[in-house]
Amino acid sequence: MTVPASVLVVGASAAGLATAEILRRRGYQGTLTVLGEEPHAPYDRPPLSKQVLAGHWEHERAALRDEAQLAALGAEFVLGERAVGLDAGARTVRTATGRSLCADAVVLATGVRARRLPGQPDLAGVHVLHTLDDALALRADLLARPGADRPNSPGTTGNSPRTTGTSGSPDASGKRLVVVGDGVLGCEVAATARQMGAEVTLAGPQPAPMAAQLGHGAAGLLARLHASRGVRLRPGAAVESLTGERGRVTGVRLETGETLPADVVVVALGAVPATDWLEGSGLPTDDGVVCDSRCRAADGVYAAGDVARWHHEVLEAHVRLENRTNATEQALAVASVLLGGDRPYRPVPYFWTDQFDVKVQVHGRPAGDDEFTVVEGDMADGRFVALYRRGGATTGVLGWNMPKQTLPYRRELVKAYSALTPAP
Repeated sequence: MTVPASVLVVGASAAGLATAEILRRRGYQGTLTVLGEEPHAPYDRPPLSKQVLAGHWEHERAALRDEAQLAALGAEFVLGERAVGLDAGARTVRTATGRSLCADAVVLATGVRARRLPGQPDLAGVHVLHTLDDALALRADLLARPGADRPNSPGTTGNSPRTTGTSGSPDASGKRLVVVGDGVLGCEVAATARQMGAEVTLAGPQPAPMAAQLGHGAAGLLARLHASRGVRLRPGAAVESLTGERGRVTGVRLETGETLPADVVVVALGAVPATDWLEGSGLPTDDGVVCDSRCRAADGVYAAGDVARWHHEVLEAHVRLENRTNATEQALAVASVLLGGDRPYRPVPYFWTDQFDVKVQVHGRPAGDDEFTVVEGDMADGRFVALYRRGGATTGVLGWNMPKQTLPYRRELVKAYSALTPAP
């Protein structure tokens, strides 16, 4: 393969930035352009539901690189400009302002968009959390003076003072937050808001939070963690609609007929790949940009990060991963192919989540009904390592507040993947 003289990265995301950085680190001297829909320079998303939402970090701290580091890349950053079309054959991207950007190779790193409730009404106080602006808007709403921008609720008046925590700094005490969705993001938002002082209800369709990712045993432990910290759980709860008054949300109505009162609602029902702009491009899209094992969607067009659905040769399936680790690792794989490499991308899937004082790490791709066995520590002590098995084979490793002890088991999983890997 001839190394392209120019590369256009669509998406100023973690995956997009990593692609550009790895190319330069490996000596690429061609023209680099990074196109981003948001006006912000590339930033990290995991802190949005934790440190940024809680106010422990100023939002600038979420930036992945400072201005000097970005300038040193020698890349043109076109920010605040949305891609609206792709001519895959000509490797040309059109933007919402009518601009056309061409390159010898195009890397798609547009990520995902937050999923919303079907028919979701336009009510103040209803949020999703995907972007930096989303996190700042949600934080502002949780800290807003009660009654300032919503109908008075019992016991409050329009000029009620902003509540403060024990340190005297503003907190969310008295705010009723309902989180709709019990996956990773919903659980993180619930934990953070509860630590901010909000009255939190977590409603979701699963029997326990993150049951699909963790299985019954660990998900039950996570449920007990949230309940012990004051989060009200509504498992197996399907949401029927939102209620509102004078343009502001007042509650979440469940299919059971129960209405959960709310001053603020966060919809955390997962995400959809940002591929709508590729309609008519000729690229295959099906729950993401469909790629081969080299993350190639078409001649000269590649995908990386949350938007990529590529053929994983070990798992023998098309896989799409939404996590920070994959964004960097897949960017490395794409950059390597652009520079003439020909190795398939076949990672051991991995994600982590921090909730309250617990760090959960999952390596591999376990199913919720896999056999679950604790091999180190004790679930009762809140520190353990467990293995997931199916048909006698290890499918995953879970670490619960034991990151170092998890690593040897992960290495065994890596060996198992390597044994199944076709020779390059």
